[in-house]
Amino acid sequence: MANNSQQTSQSIVVLGGGIGGVATANRLRRRLDRRHRVILVNRDQDFTFAASFLWVMSGKRKPSQVTHSLKSLEKKGIEVVIGNIEVIDPESRTITVDGKQIHADYMVVSLGIDYALDSVPGLKEAGETFATLDGAQKLSPAIKSFTKGKVLIVTAAPMYRCPAAPYESAFLIDEIIRTNKVRGHVEISIHSAEPGPMAVAGANVSQAVISLLADREINYQPSHQITSATKGTADFADGKSEAFDMLVYMPPIGLPTVLASSSLVGPSGWIEADRNTLSTSFPNVYAIGDNTQLPLSIGKPLPRAGVFAHAQALVVADNISASINGKDSTSSFDGHGGCFIETGFGKAGYGSGNFFAEPSPSVKIRQPSRRFHLSKVAFEFNVMKRWL
Repeated sequence: MANNSQQTSQSIVVLGGGIGGVATANRLRRRLDRRHRVILVNRDQDFTFAASFLWVMSGKRKPSQVTHSLKSLEKKGIEVVIGNIEVIDPESRTITVDGKQIHADYMVVSLGIDYALDSVPGLKEAGETFATLDGAQKLSPAIKSFTKGKVLIVTAAPMYRCPAAPYESAFLIDEIIRTNKVRGHVEISIHSAEPGPMAVAGANVSQAVISLLADREINYQPSHQITSATKGTADFADGKSEAFDMLVYMPPIGLPTVLASSSLVGPSGWIEADRNTLSTSFPNVYAIGDNTQLPLSIGKPLPRAGVFAHAQALVVADNISASINGKDSTSSFDGHGGCFIETGFGKAGYGSGNFFAEPSPSVKIRQPSRRFHLSKVAFEFNVMKRWL
């Protein structure tokens, strides 16, 4: 139950302008009257919808269609601070941004991840990634002009953002090559550091994705960790090497430096929040999305995906607003979520279920259809046109 904080103005500072941060700020602004400040802090002035980067890669979207200024949130009554977050002190709930301090009555940490490209020597020099907007832009013309040779797709570590993305990239690259009528001259191969596609969702999901890859004649090799790359050759932990004409990769991940050096980080090397309330060990400090490590019963963490950051954002925003408004904080994240799997040619599969289920996640996968592709398009529209 809240104290008398609802009688005075409160400041809620949301760190991060991705899916989680933007959803949190929007929800808080709708739930609280204008006495209370909602402040969003982000390093970059633009929001980019990462789920659409693969469509930028395949030429179905322009960068301008998946980018929007965060400053547009100000028309909703959300204060937007653009700057470099230098220090986060969760005990005093104080943030230092470009030398200036901001104090929060409530703090929500949604800073996501940084890509740890240097952990695989030569990777960024030898290949390109669809996981960044710049990388997706560079890949688009390269794939469209590719007429002969081998495309090698790798996950550079067992843990990465968006479990479906590497496999979606393979399907969409296959679509482009087939559309250009050169598929017979192009080999597409995906080597994954994990034991199976989207393995945390269960063997049924992995097998369904493997079957889809086989149907499209995409070679797949699991548990194959890349260790280094040079131009034209990738080396793996088992001592084998693979030649390629184009290397496409899903990058390894790590915490942003400002978080890695803060007292928010637990023994896992990530922020360890309560998996239902997303509260941290510091009063009135919450953490959501990719910068958290939420354990599952199978010993693996909850996948890092925008759908979970969004659901967690709503839980945290509802509980903070309830506390400020003098009501019970009863909202809880239940581990349910779903993920679209783009397979190209205007279709997408869909996997959804309860990742907190015991003794293991209970996830059902649905076969690719036009309906699921259009559902993803609708979600993109809601984010780009209604949230911002």
